[in-house]
Amino acid sequence: MLQIAAHIGIPDDELKFSFSRSSGPGGQNVNKVSSKATMRWAATASASVPVDVRDRFLKKYASQLTKDGELVVYSQEFRDQPKNIDACREKLRAMLASVVTPPKKRRPTKPTKGSKTRRLTDKKSRAKIKEGRRFRGE
Repeated sequence: MLQIAAHIGIPDDELKFSFSRSSGPGGQNVNKVSSKATMRWAATASASVPVDVRDRFLKKYASQLTKDGELVVYSQEFRDQPKNIDACREKLRAMLASVVTPPKKRRPTKPTKGSKTRRLTDKKSRAKIKEGRRFRGE
């Protein structure tokens, strides 16, 4: 069970892992060990995530989903499979944790009277400075 918050957890059977050889340097080990972990999670079909959290997740990470609505996360940071599996799970946990709390609604505010007068006096003083730089054709 991948625990995201107190009320949100994803069962292990929803996460599908596949393994392949890592790319990059690593000597002989990289040619014979399949340590790269690729995790797939059906984000649109998951019933373990609340609807509002799922909607925010799909909106925020739409570019990372496949056409079928699956999220594909991979990790090849480490030389062994279990650490790469944990890294994939941690990436998914961080992605979901970023959308668990709904964003605050923006409440429009009006500028104060003091800020209006400060802005206007600054504007007048800048205009006087620039006026002093002006060439008078005499």
